[in-house]
Amino acid sequence: MQIGIRLHDVNTGMGPEYQTLESRAARAREEGFCCIHLAFSKVMAGMTFDASALTEGLAMYTRRLLERKDLDVAVLGCYLNLAHPDPEKLAEIQSRYFGHIRVASLLGAGVVGTETGAPNPQYKIDANTHTQEALESFIRGLAPVVECAEHYGVTMAIEPVWKHIVYNADRAVEVLNAIRSPNLRIILDPVNLLYPGNIDTREQVIGDAIEKLGDQVAVVHLKDFIPAGDDLKSIAAGTGQMDYTQILRFMKSRKPFIQATLENTNNDNAATSRLFLEEQYAAL
Repeated sequence: MQIGIRLHDVNTGMGPEYQTLESRAARAREEGFCCIHLAFSKVMAGMTFDASALTEGLAMYTRRLLERKDLDVAVLGCYLNLAHPDPEKLAEIQSRYFGHIRVASLLGAGVVGTETGAPNPQYKIDANTHTQEALESFIRGLAPVVECAEHYGVTMAIEPVWKHIVYNADRAVEVLNAIRSPNLRIILDPVNLLYPGNIDTREQVIGDAIEKLGDQVAVVHLKDFIPAGDDLKSIAAGTGQMDYTQILRFMKSRKPFIQATLENTNNDNAATSRLFLEEQYAAL
């Protein structure tokens, strides 16, 4: 297991002008991480990173910088709505994915990662989000993106999330079967499969995802949760109610050297969360 972190969760402890890609990368390495989840727009202030900004030069600059810090890009994040109902907006969104794929091919990113959207412009769960119609809309939006990934030799990875269209393992299997591409894989985040209605059976939910999606899992996201009214609050690994035995055993037995990035950490708990997971992993 190789543990990384979302780079935008890393803070140098100085003013905003010092929260640069380079300074955040240096801090991540100092904290013992070997890979990152990179979202350009969240770590390079003042830039929109539309399709025209995603250049070959950006890719090679980023690659050179991260190589100096001894960091891999586990996930190049492009978490936009591929089920957007406006065709013009959808085409714009797809162009952003095409740009990220082009950059990923030169950057050497493990995967270009995405969540699975909602059938509305607000990207919010609504009464239609879990419908078959919404799923088919997402598949139509995703298909040309995967085709582009095939062209560049890049892996796309979708992340099932309860609040989005692909909300469980069965939905993810439907997408994999519909696209049928070796360049389409899974980011597995166990906590993202949970909501207040299934936390009492969370071991079965996570086990079902491992059973049905395990072969296609390329990256794991690790965080924790606590109940928060009619929702769940995501927090740093090891600080809530999550039992990591099942997911870590899966990673250790079936996914040698898989990259796993922490989420919802901060400067006070990131290194502690990494050590907690490494100790749990070693004890299995």
